[in-house]
Amino acid sequence: MASLQEQLLKAGLVDKKGANKAKKDRLKQSKAARNTSARAVHRKPTAAQQAQAKRVERDRKLNQQKQKQTEQKAVFAQIKQLITLNKVDRGTGEIAYSFVYKNRVRKIYVTDAIKQQLSLGRLAIVRLVLKSETLFEIVPAVVAEKIAQRDEHSVVQLNLTANKAGSEDDPYADYQIPDDLTW
Repeated sequence: MASLQEQLLKAGLVDKKGANKAKKDRLKQSKAARNTSARAVHRKPTAAQQAQAKRVERDRKLNQQKQKQTEQKAVFAQIKQLITLNKVDRGTGEIAYSFVYKNRVRKIYVTDAIKQQLSLGRLAIVRLVLKSETLFEIVPAVVAEKIAQRDEHSVVQLNLTANKAGSEDDPYADYQIPDDLTW
């Protein structure tokens, strides 16, 4: 018994070229089907591929950490530059100005004019961290706000005076504090 293709050729319904073309198409389709099933089998990750994926993930995390560290270094360099360029010269300060830093009372010696500026919020106290020590410097409030945008922990004291004069709820607004009284 002959195949359907041979029977159609004998009957004259199909020519030899058309039969060969149909045969080639069938072979291509079956070959493509075998290749896709073989590829599906190979899609399971091997141990080497899994190890490579883990290395790539670990490297990506390390790169993120390094990038964060370089960004932090850049921010601290900006803060250091802002402080060193804009610090107020305390001169020969004779008045001890007390402030709290990390639950401890610290003192810096300032002049009377600087003390008033600190109380009014025009000046601020910031910390400058060097290799082995922490220094406290006085800078204008505008500079302290720029520093706070970069690192809020660098600003130790900034007195905000918003709504201080216009507070209507203050029961002691009529009582003025004497100028010679120091706390």
